[in-house]
Amino acid sequence: AAQADFDSLIDLIQSTVSPDTWMENGTGDGEVRPFPNGVYADAKGTLRFAKATLATASLAQKPKRAPSERVTNVRHGSTLRYVSLPRLEAAIHARQMRHQSLPEEMLTLAGLQRVQYVFVTPASGDASGDLPGDLIVAGPAGDWHARPDGKIVSVETGQPIVRLDDLLTLARRHQQRRGAEFGVSINPRQAGLAKIQTYVRASNAQPLEPGKRGDWLEGLQASLGKQDVEFFGIEPDSHVARVLLVADYHMKLIGMGLADGVDGVTSYLETVNVGPDGSLPPMKVLRWWFAMQYEPVATNVERDVYLLRGLGAKVLSENEFLAARGQRVHTGQSEDLNRRFASSFSEAFEAICQKYPLYTELRNVFDLSMVLELVEREGLHERTGWQPTLFANADWLRLPRMRVPTEVETVVNHRVVRRKHIVAGVSGGVVIDARKTLVVEVETGREELAEGKVALESVVRAEGVSGEVVWWWD
Repeated sequence: AAQADFDSLIDLIQSTVSPDTWMENGTGDGEVRPFPNGVYADAKGTLRFAKATLATASLAQKPKRAPSERVTNVRHGSTLRYVSLPRLEAAIHARQMRHQSLPEEMLTLAGLQRVQYVFVTPASGDASGDLPGDLIVAGPAGDWHARPDGKIVSVETGQPIVRLDDLLTLARRHQQRRGAEFGVSINPRQAGLAKIQTYVRASNAQPLEPGKRGDWLEGLQASLGKQDVEFFGIEPDSHVARVLLVADYHMKLIGMGLADGVDGVTSYLETVNVGPDGSLPPMKVLRWWFAMQYEPVATNVERDVYLLRGLGAKVLSENEFLAARGQRVHTGQSEDLNRRFASSFSEAFEAICQKYPLYTELRNVFDLSMVLELVEREGLHERTGWQPTLFANADWLRLPRMRVPTEVETVVNHRVVRRKHIVAGVSGGVVIDARKTLVVEVETGREELAEGKVALESVVRAEGVSGEVVWWWD
């Protein structure tokens, strides 16, 4: 079969990104820097944030341009758009046979903004033969465009849309590692932790000289050095892996007071103080990590419509103490101030997504992971008679690859209270375990289930012009 890659996606990004944001990958081929104005991996494999992103940059600004009046129907807004996965696979295969690149609407799943529903139409047989079933995802959708930093977002909301390459990355991972969790871990180096303990003790032994704060901070950062990035259960050069890492790292910046949060979310260091006797709390490494947060998936008695519910993500916490040589000692516990940040971030996750769309991308990844686990748990491939072929084959449909970050600048901050330095560092990651998270409950009389099914059944799906497969509809 002819090969089809994601050149259309790259073209969409390239058309809105200035040439000076391109970099050479050492082979003579150019590659698109994923976050030229925000986050990227440098030539040494270190994750880098632009200064504006580190401090206060709010990336959720709505696009200044209005939707074009001359757009196809797929770019019209819809409160509920249906995307048939078997039909989409067939449509992609048809374009491959004609040696055509994939249009933007395929790469963006028809502008889908979030997956809310999963529908299944079982395969059936009659006198003329077997009738194939259908597996459909649905949610709000609309027009999209590429931002200056290369992110493909909704024209209406400025939020990232659901990406086909993310779906395929997760589907292929799920097929190979059924039931296995995946994610990313950011780990401090023991030598750096030992050095910073010595540095802080020496600093607290004598007052900081006026005008020397900048030098002191540089020494603090230099003592701790960098942290290692470890991906597990996921292709490290995929867009999904980058989404996990960026969201986790940025969450830690908020927690350490190095990036703005939202109302109700207070950085950890703002709440820490010295004891009544003037004693300093021991230096800690705080563990914050993302995990899935969903309510039970609702379904009807026929189990042919499923409704995803929940914020999608939450932050969990643990305190680690440092031994004399910088070893991290797990406690299995989280003190009140540590839990306070984690819980406040979780409760404000929707508002944080609005301010920083990078967290919406994380939620989209979580949603897709839940959908794939639902498909397996409920036997939807067997019920529909559809077994992905093109979607499952990395040789037939290649996905974009990104430079892999192997280290990050350590997230550490300090606060001076009563002329003494309180220093805290942070580690953690993202752990996605849809198998443990997914719960499916039958709910009779739930309006959303009935409404979604009625809307689906009211649509007449005909073949498109020139024999093209109709794979989405409103």
